Amino acid sequence: MVPYLDVQHLTKTFGALTLFRDISFSIGEGQKVGLIAKNGTGKSTLLSILAGKEGYDAGDMVYRRDLKVGFLEQSPTFDPEESVLDACFNHHGEEEKVLKAKQVLTQLKIGNLQQPMGQLSGGQQKRVALANVLLTEPDLLILDEPTNHLDLEMIEWLEGYLQRGNRTLLMVTHDRFFLDRVCSVILELDDHTVYTYRGNYAYYLEKRQERIDNRRAEIARANNLYRTELEWMRRMPQARGHKAKYREDAFYELEKVAKQRLEERQLRLKSSNIYIGSKIFECQYISKKFDDVVILKDFYYNFSRFEKMGIVGNNGTGKSTFIKMLLGEVPVDDGRIIIGETVKFGYFSQEGLQFNEQQKVIDIVRDIAEYVELGGGKKLSASQLLQYFLFTPEQQYNYVYKLSGGERRKLYLCTVLMQNPNFLVLDEPTNDLDIVTLQILEEYLQDFPGCVIVVSHDRYFMDKVVDHLLVFKGNGVIKDFPGNYTQYREWASMEDSRDYRESRESRDSRETNKPSYRHDDRRRLSYKEKREMEQLEKDIEALEAEKKQIEEALCGGTTSVDEITAMSKRLPVLNDELDEKSMRWLELSDIEH
Repeated sequence: MVPYLDVQHLTKTFGALTLFRDISFSIGEGQKVGLIAKNGTGKSTLLSILAGKEGYDAGDMVYRRDLKVGFLEQSPTFDPEESVLDACFNHHGEEEKVLKAKQVLTQLKIGNLQQPMGQLSGGQQKRVALANVLLTEPDLLILDEPTNHLDLEMIEWLEGYLQRGNRTLLMVTHDRFFLDRVCSVILELDDHTVYTYRGNYAYYLEKRQERIDNRRAEIARANNLYRTELEWMRRMPQARGHKAKYREDAFYELEKVAKQRLEERQLRLKSSNIYIGSKIFECQYISKKFDDVVILKDFYYNFSRFEKMGIVGNNGTGKSTFIKMLLGEVPVDDGRIIIGETVKFGYFSQEGLQFNEQQKVIDIVRDIAEYVELGGGKKLSASQLLQYFLFTPEQQYNYVYKLSGGERRKLYLCTVLMQNPNFLVLDEPTNDLDIVTLQILEEYLQDFPGCVIVVSHDRYFMDKVVDHLLVFKGNGVIKDFPGNYTQYREWASMEDSRDYRESRESRDSRETNKPSYRHDDRRRLSYKEKREMEQLEKDIEALEAEKKQIEEALCGGTTSVDEITAMSKRLPVLNDELDEKSMRWLELSDIEH
C-alpha cells in the first residue's frame, strides 16, 4: 500500500487547552478513514491542520510528493457574486468538465448553475463546496461532515460515489450508517491521543469496548499495587534510605496510572413525572402551498399518545414547514390543527438558539430552571443535566464563546430538555453532534415517557428512536408507514421490484396483444434474452460459490483482520448482485415457461 500521508508526534494547543498531544497515524492509498471524537476535542482542527489551513505546535506531516488534496470545510465561504458553476472550478471552457459538474450538481439538487452564490442558503453552499471537492478529483479527500444538509437520496448517492473505485479519504461524520458502509479504518481521537481500528464502524464499537475494558482492568491492578507502594513511601525516610532509587521512580509512574479516570458511561436518565393526556394533536384535512409548490393537500392525521414518529423525505418536500405549522409558527391554508390541552412542546430547531457569548454555560441552563422533577422525590439539577450530556464541571463554567459548534448544539439541546416538555419536536437534532452524544440522546428518547417527532436524515438514529414514519414524497404526497427507516427501505425496495415486474408484465402484455400471424400467441424469449439467461445462470453459480467461500472463511478463525474487513464489505455487495441477477433470471424464466 502506497503511503499518502504520514503524521508523526503532532501536538496542538490553544492556550492552556490541549487538543491532542504527540499523536501519530498514517493513511495509505485506497484507504477510507473515519475520524471519531467527542465535540470540542479537535476533530475539525485536526482536519484543518492536515489540509494546511491551520498551524500546529509540534510534530511532522509528510505527504507523498505531488499529492493533490481536496478539503471540504464544515462551513465553507464563497464570493457571493460568482455563479454556482464558477464556484465549482475554473473550467476554462472545457465541455467535458462542465458536463461532469452539471451531473454532480444535479445529484446534489443544485439546478440553477448561473445563480450567484450569495443567493444560496448555507446548506446549498455546503453542497456546492462538496461538488467542488469531488470535481477536482484529488488523490486524498478530506471531508468535514459531508452528509450535513444532504437529504437521504443525496446521502445514498454520495455513499455509492465514495465506495466506488480506489478513492482515498479521511472524513469526520456523525452518520454511522455512512461510516459503516464507506470506511474501512476508524481513527478515534480520545484523551489527547489517537487510536487506530482497522475495520468499519461496527468493528470499531467492538474493539473500542475491549480497549476500555482492558484499560479499566489495568487501572484496577495499578490501584491494588499502589496501596502497597504508598504504604512503603510513607515510612520514615530513614527506613527506605537503602532502597533502590528505581522503586521510588516506579512508584510515581504507578501513581499516574492509578489516578487515571476513565469516563464512565452515564446512567440512563428516566423520568416518571411527565404527564400527557390522551388527546395529543389532530390534523384535520390541512393544506399548504407556497406559490405552485404543494406541501400538504387535505392531510389528515391523529397523533397517538406516546407515539415516537420520524419524518423523512428529500429537501424541499415540506418536513420543516409541517413542524412549524404544528407549532403555530406557520399558518395553514385550509383545515385546522387541534392541540391537546396538556401538550407542552419542546422544540429543537435547525436554526438553533442565539446565546449571549459572555454568559457561562451553567447560567444559560439555570436561566430556564434550577432543576427538573423526575418523580418519586428525585430531582435533576441544571448541572446534572449538563454533566449527563458530557459537559464536565470545568466546561460548565466556560463562557459560551469558547464552545465549538457541536458543543453549542449540545447546549441548545439541554436548554430544550430543561423546560421539562412532554412532547419533543426535534428538527435535524443530529447535525454537528458527536457520536457519543448521539448515543446518549438515543437512550434518552427511548426512555422518554412523552411523545416525540424527529425530522432527520440520520438513518441509524431514526432506527434507534422511532417506531413510525411519515414519508414526505413531494407535491403533497405523504406515505404513512408503521415501522422504522430500515423497515421502510426494505418495503420500498420490494415495492420498486414489484412495480418493475408489473411494468414489464404490462409491456409484455401489450406486445402479445399485437396482431400476430403465429398460431401460438405466447411470447417467446428472443435470441438475445436466451443468451442473457445462460449468462445469468453462470453468474449466479459463480456468485453463490464466492458467497459460500466468504462465509466459510469468516467462520474459520484463521482469517486476518484486513481480510475480514474486505470480506465484510464485499458480502452485502455480493448479496445485492445475487438478488438482482436472480430476479432477472426469474423474469426470463416466467417468459420461457
